[in-house]
Amino acid sequence: MNRRIVAAAFVCLFALAGAGSANAQDSGEKKFEVTLLGTGTPFPSINRFGPAILVRAGGKYLLFDCGRGVTQRLFQIKLPFSKIDHLFLTHLHSDHVVGIPDLWLSGWLGAPWARRRAPFAVTGPAGTANMMAHLEKAYAWDIETRLTDQKLPPLGVQVAATDMSEGIVYDSDGIKVTAFKVNHGKRIDPAYGYRIEFDGRTVVLSGDTKYNENLVKNAEGADLIVHSVAAISAGLLEKSKVMRAILGHHSEPEDTAKVFNTVKPKLAVYSHLVLYGGTTAEDLLRRVRAEYSGEVRVGEDLMVIDVGRDKVTVRN
Repeated sequence: MNRRIVAAAFVCLFALAGAGSANAQDSGEKKFEVTLLGTGTPFPSINRFGPAILVRAGGKYLLFDCGRGVTQRLFQIKLPFSKIDHLFLTHLHSDHVVGIPDLWLSGWLGAPWARRRAPFAVTGPAGTANMMAHLEKAYAWDIETRLTDQKLPPLGVQVAATDMSEGIVYDSDGIKVTAFKVNHGKRIDPAYGYRIEFDGRTVVLSGDTKYNENLVKNAEGADLIVHSVAAISAGLLEKSKVMRAILGHHSEPEDTAKVFNTVKPKLAVYSHLVLYGGTTAEDLLRRVRAEYSGEVRVGEDLMVIDVGRDKVTVRN
């Protein structure tokens, strides 16, 4: 009896969440919204989960990167995993992809927060299709067992994985997603950023990158830029070759200021915060504001950014 009550409660919970979305669409509003599901790094922080950005455009939900804790964050915002229409990857570093098996396989289950009944669509750089094919092999026992024991629908566990290059990688329902190369270091090539256009508004996701002219070019006219950032203390950099290498693969606040000064977005938000050696969010803001006068926010997990026609607003 208790299990039935709990199950019914979940059904009601997610039905209410869906009703809220439906009402927004019924009112004629073309919602364009960005949710930072994870703003962290490989460091196992309980407050900053792995890199993941959810973009809602109208009735579609696109996920960019799939780091640690994606399913927990989706559950927190009451979005069933089956609502994710497409996953896009910036690059294949483990902290950006380690959440894929959880989202893919847990999203196939029969619970009300799951129930995917269509193939799991993934697009990313060269190696993406190969990675997904090996994940299918790695979890073959689990998949076969659930097919025969729980009679889950076979279509929901199928994978539709595509390797991409620069250019338009998604164009549907008035949403256009363009991938562009960024510079995450010579050995991490290709790595990508994304430009998402919907209803006359534009969001740009930098991906992991050093200062890059191709990012600046592709961010032209962006209403919102979500940019990765790194700040490591001088003392730690002096001691650690690893930390010097990490900083050499990312943008410091002054690098991002150069991007923002050229593009002039309505709002710039930091995500994927590489902070080591005691550096803080306040340090990021102090350094960027020394060179850029526009609005910059330091992202937090579950921060929601509404990309309106006239202004971009933030709520936590």
